[in-house]
Amino acid sequence: MPIAPVLPRTALHITAMAIPLAGWTLHTTALRRRLATAQHDLLDAQRDPLTGTWRREAFTERAQWLLERRPDEVVLVLADADHFKQINDDLGHEAGDTALASIGVRLTEWAGPHGVAGRLGGDEFAALTHIDPRHHALRLDHLRRLMARPVPYGDGLLPLTVSVGAATPAGIGSSDLTTLMRAADTAMYEGKHGGTVVQARPEHAQAPSINGRRQGRPGTAARTTTRP
Repeated sequence: MPIAPVLPRTALHITAMAIPLAGWTLHTTALRRRLATAQHDLLDAQRDPLTGTWRREAFTERAQWLLERRPDEVVLVLADADHFKQINDDLGHEAGDTALASIGVRLTEWAGPHGVAGRLGGDEFAALTHIDPRHHALRLDHLRRLMARPVPYGDGLLPLTVSVGAATPAGIGSSDLTTLMRAADTAMYEGKHGGTVVQARPEHAQAPSINGRRQGRPGTAARTTTRP
């Protein structure tokens, strides 16, 4: 009767170790997939589903990081659709959504891979990117032309104008993100309904604000303290 070969003790030891190692490898792979899925879900939750841009909090966090890296080359813009309520009233909310989505796509394209674009709420958007100061005027003019393009809608084109305000630390004398946003917001409203890009000046950074936003902005209200 043939006798089965006897494996060396070393081979038996390696075989015994391989079983738990294989199980651990499968566990690690599954864990990595779960982590990747969770991370993807988290990023999705931080993005505005209509425009694909970052929500306010996520935008602010990323904009702050970019600002701290190279403050001398930062340009912040705030954009606001002109006559947006009229678009919704006359053409319906689907047309309004199309307009908002186009603004988000165009701002994201303009900001590029080294910038960030966000929807702050309603038809209010912001973007921050790094631009060589020598190219500021050229890049802002490109943004103006980009925003002035009619939006394909149905069988025709949806007319859309967007007012934009731009602020730089050098232009307003501050590298504080909140101050930059207030200055860009004020500059934007200076040229409202003109489809222009207005560059913020130092006085725009001094505009009165309520709860961190330019006074008079829709939705702002002074906080009052009621005393007994």
